[in-house]
Amino acid sequence: MKRRGKGIAASFYGTGYGNGFPDISIATVGLEENGKISISVGASEVGQGAKTILCQIGAEALGIGIDDIRIVHEDSNETPDSGTAAASRQTYNTGNAVKLAVEEFKKRLFEAAKDELKLNTSLGLEAEDKEVYLKMFPQKRISFEKIAKGFKNRGKKLTVTERFVAQTTEMDGATGQGAPYWPYTFNCYGVEVEVDTETGKVDIISAVCAQDVGRAINPSMVEGQVEGGFAMGVGYVLFEDIVLKDGMIKNNKFSKYIIPTSLDIPKIEKIIIEDPESTGPYGAKGIGEPVMIPVAPAILNAIYDAVGVRINELPASPEKILKGIKER
Repeated sequence: MKRRGKGIAASFYGTGYGNGFPDISIATVGLEENGKISISVGASEVGQGAKTILCQIGAEALGIGIDDIRIVHEDSNETPDSGTAAASRQTYNTGNAVKLAVEEFKKRLFEAAKDELKLNTSLGLEAEDKEVYLKMFPQKRISFEKIAKGFKNRGKKLTVTERFVAQTTEMDGATGQGAPYWPYTFNCYGVEVEVDTETGKVDIISAVCAQDVGRAINPSMVEGQVEGGFAMGVGYVLFEDIVLKDGMIKNNKFSKYIIPTSLDIPKIEKIIIEDPESTGPYGAKGIGEPVMIPVAPAILNAIYDAVGVRINELPASPEKILKGIKER
């Protein structure tokens, strides 16, 4: 007999290192000879989309296309320290550092354009399509490339480096109270499962994931993060189990270590909740790890709703579910 059940789970998650630990990101923005903009950050790309997001933040601040930005990363000879690709911090922390650097870069770019255009002030200058122009008299304009040549002729290069320090305070060791993280992100997941009472097998029929993102700089990538996090959560709760014996991993091959496939993941309804974070780059928050957290409890709650068995040890294998059904 197959029985269905539904379960929900909600979580909140503090991004960044937290608990007073220094959380600093540094970014350098430069004007290249061809008029393109370089963004140098020590932000490792591990599939979370940092390269794309940081380019989008820089492009937005300068009013240029993302193709006009060259990102330099993962090379310690060329990049400043932007902290680890961990704690769901790169979009918020390094995104803020990039935004600060680009904003200061823009001021200096306008000052250089003012001198080249022989204006008495940079007031009223705008940037668009790799050109700086005077808004009240658009014919008065100069390209980024020409500004770069002006710097080169003087043996210089226009570069700006800025740092962003996240707000975090150390918790009180005696009471456990404090504000260790900022910002926090929130989510709520719901799933429907089908449990075979004869085999103990669990199939996920449907899922809905509501995720607070602050501001979705790239909605498609947000949805990809949700799907990836959900798949990892499914593996954690239903399939993955490291078998140790005498300190040795017995199932050390993918033929023995079971992970979910695309056939195990249902169609996921994704709800992006946008409540801009005032301290974030264009209101954005990081969601790398939070998307995984509610998956397991939501599925376990759905199993309990279906067959009345509470699983307290993962993975929730068919054997454990059958044992629980028999004991019940």
